[in-house]
Amino acid sequence: MRPRPKILLWAAIAAYAVGFGALSILQYRAYNTGRFDLGNMAQAVWATAHGHPLEVTNLQGDQVSRLGSHVDPILVAFAPIWWIWPSAAMLVATQAVAIALGALPVFWLARKHLGSEQAALGFALAYLLYPAVQWLTLNEFHPVALACPLLLFAFWYLDEDRLGAFALFALLAALTKEEIPLVIAGMGVWYAISRRQWRIGGAIAALGFCLTAISVRVVLPHFNEGATSSFYARYGTLGHSPGGILETLFTDPGKVLSTAFDGEGFHYLLDLFVPLLLLVVASPVVLVAALPELGLNLLSATDTQSSIHHHYTAGLIPPLIVATVLGAARLTRSRPGLRMPLATTLVAVMVAANYLLGAVPVWRGLPGGQTYRAYAAHVATHDRITDRALRMIPDGAVVSATNSLGSKLSGRRRFLSFPYIRDAQWVAADETQPGYADRWDPPATAEALARLRRNPIWRLVFSDDGVLVFRRTTRSR
Repeated sequence: MRPRPKILLWAAIAAYAVGFGALSILQYRAYNTGRFDLGNMAQAVWATAHGHPLEVTNLQGDQVSRLGSHVDPILVAFAPIWWIWPSAAMLVATQAVAIALGALPVFWLARKHLGSEQAALGFALAYLLYPAVQWLTLNEFHPVALACPLLLFAFWYLDEDRLGAFALFALLAALTKEEIPLVIAGMGVWYAISRRQWRIGGAIAALGFCLTAISVRVVLPHFNEGATSSFYARYGTLGHSPGGILETLFTDPGKVLSTAFDGEGFHYLLDLFVPLLLLVVASPVVLVAALPELGLNLLSATDTQSSIHHHYTAGLIPPLIVATVLGAARLTRSRPGLRMPLATTLVAVMVAANYLLGAVPVWRGLPGGQTYRAYAAHVATHDRITDRALRMIPDGAVVSATNSLGSKLSGRRRFLSFPYIRDAQWVAADETQPGYADRWDPPATAEALARLRRNPIWRLVFSDDGVLVFRRTTRSR
């Protein structure tokens, strides 16, 4: 007797949550996460749990609100969990579970539109095998990653015309990052066109746009002391503000297109669309919801945004997956016998794509398999030495540390990025992973550590395998 599709679905969800949760925690234990970005999130959650909502230490050493960088207040929800499990490992484990649960609405949606639980299981498995989903799970922890499952649930309830449940999940998704409401606005456009629900769809679109506008024009400047976001610099060639970018879009569209569809952008699109068998083109209206995030990523000068290895796909994945399901339903409407073969083919192609592009470390041992970050979850002797060094630093002490040590040390009121020291009583550095402020810079790190060694107010209290710990002996003048 064959297992029921629902049992297999829950088994796959559990396997994904456990497997990728374990990989995420091992990456954390192997110091392959850092202050940027896991440490920032851990400090915001720690501060919230200790009565200082979303407070973090910025790069210059000032105490500021997390909302000055990104509007992701959903971090507040993690504070009660921190009381039970006070570790950044909790964040990455929770992220893995949440993303795994995104397979549920994919299954429900596919079962509804394809009329087959077996085919629906195939689409849910394809979601879990999708390389972009797996890399999103393993890219440290970012609140926006939670938008992926939340938007999938929102899509399902909107497709069911259950507007109350849709509003709940859409609102939660909107709390994960400032541009996510634009995805919700696109969902409103899809609903308006596909259901001829012009008023409701238009209202959803308008509210989504307004939420992003409020975040960008009011919330971010308020918590950033009136300054514009530093992230606009990523679009400097097109304009230094949303208005400037829009102006370039209309006055010089050729420049916008050449920026978006260069070699790197084209490769990014292939990585996103080919594993989905290009089924999305059969349901193009859904892709309206993907356009804002896709545009932001393709037009950015920051390479990580046009890569499936990072969290910038969080708002893209849900509309792409939904468009794949609805596209398959449209293509097989007159030939229902093709639904199961199509689902099987999709899973097979997704396994092949995962072999070439995915995050599962087992591929590293096979010819042509993915090797990027294949050993990121390997906890080595050096990591255990680092653990021993960091245990010397009291929990409440002000500390300055290089980036790779940040996710382990940032669960405290004040945490500074080396070489910023200010009122730090301890300094921790890993010479094998030389982080200088928020970037990788071996010469600058070595020079700063050399100065610290010569400084009489600092005493080196630990040195082993390139891991250094200094303690302040007297106050600087």
